[in-house]
Amino acid sequence: MTDLLLKNVRSPQGAAVDVLVRDGRIQLIGPGLGADPGVPVEDGGGALLLPGLVEGHTHLDKTIWDSPWYVNEVGPALTDRIDNERAWRARTGHDAASHSRALALAFLREGTTRIRTHVDIDTEAGLRHLDGVHATRAELAGRLEIQTVAFPQSGLLIRPGTAELLDQALGQGADVLGGLDPSAIDRDPARSLDVLFGIADRHGKPIDIHLHEPGELGAFTLDLILDRTQALGMQGKVVISHAFCLGGVDAKRLDGLLRRLAALDVALLTTAPPSRPVPAVRACREAGVTIFGGNDGIRDTWTPYGSPDMVARAMLIGLRNDLRRDDEVEWAFDCVTAAAARACGFTGYGLEPGARADLVLVDASCIAQAVAARPPRRLVVSGGVVVARDGRDASPRG
Repeated sequence: MTDLLLKNVRSPQGAAVDVLVRDGRIQLIGPGLGADPGVPVEDGGGALLLPGLVEGHTHLDKTIWDSPWYVNEVGPALTDRIDNERAWRARTGHDAASHSRALALAFLREGTTRIRTHVDIDTEAGLRHLDGVHATRAELAGRLEIQTVAFPQSGLLIRPGTAELLDQALGQGADVLGGLDPSAIDRDPARSLDVLFGIADRHGKPIDIHLHEPGELGAFTLDLILDRTQALGMQGKVVISHAFCLGGVDAKRLDGLLRRLAALDVALLTTAPPSRPVPAVRACREAGVTIFGGNDGIRDTWTPYGSPDMVARAMLIGLRNDLRRDDEVEWAFDCVTAAAARACGFTGYGLEPGARADLVLVDASCIAQAVAARPPRRLVVSGGVVVARDGRDASPRG
């Protein structure tokens, strides 16, 4: 049943409210609400009401979340990690379906109800990993909204046949087309981007490009991406993930790039890593650029780190960006809620009538305290259905 009356909670603005849900959507938010007989009632106990969290960039297909510990002995270069992962997955028969399901459910228990996940497409595995994640997406439909990005992790031009596989992936239900370092990996950025944007344009799909390239090299590539975004009228349909170059160019160059990003409504994804230059949340907001957050990989052959807790990721974004005032900490929370939903195109989002009833309760006085203290999720509601209580799966379909 997707009707629900949630009583005795506090809005992010501090008001005592109830939430009436009908047919999986918020009908009313306000004090003293009632419901028809038979509608389930949940008492929130004065907890803080948050919207469902949004994971803007992860790799569900790669995770070894529910597996024995992986001993990481890989080399330091990006290509070392790419080659090692591809070989390991082929050798072990790593199953994207079961592993993505385990991590997706862990996200849900922590209050994340919408996920954008990049899925490896390459000439060795073909669409096998995508098929696995799509099986998870189908099984969890109604509880989790999962967007898939067809991602050429091993490169596009340097592995002939990848472009055709990406085309097939979009035809078979991938929501977004991914890209990777057109200069550093493909070594022919103009042609690489022409191929990538051509595929996306044919399918009418948005683009999300991993751009690890540093400094002026990355800025050069970013300009090429923006040129094609403008030429094809893809404003609002392009995301640049990582964009480390924006943390490594001079102030004048940065200002020009941020102005172009804002004018073309190109969003930036940050994981706020401590080890690399990153685009600054404050500068992006001041320039009118949407910046949002994600974990990247979680416990895979690339890294032993990561957690399916988007409140924890908001904390890391706040730390990396020196966000200390309560209103600034709310910027970090915005990166894993409204800004992420907007950048990824997740519709019907938020704490307002008509939005999908994705609701999270935590014991905190305000958003800033929730980010700093990262309290357990007391209750998670997805589409009007209680799916988790106190970190445990509450769904009858679990």
